[in-house]
Amino acid sequence: MLLISCPWCGDRDEVEFSYGGQAGVAYPADPEALTDAEWAEYVFVRDNPKGPFAERWVHTNGCRRWFDAVRDTATHRFLEDRS
Repeated sequence: MLLISCPWCGDRDEVEFSYGGQAGVAYPADPEALTDAEWAEYVFVRDNPKGPFAERWVHTNGCRRWFDAVRDTATHRFLEDRS
């Protein structure tokens, strides 16, 4: 079982959360100006490092708030809360 620390609710079981993808991915300033290839890259291409990785999570079965966290992708251990 993986414990995830919600900044508002404290430590909870992983089944209460949903993964939201890579943190810090900015929405394009002018999405209408993007080519199909640029739009596809924005939607589908993300970093995939081995080690610490900033992610978005939502406490789906709790307070329903979004937060950023840094998780080590090799060990699945959460390293810090960035909310």
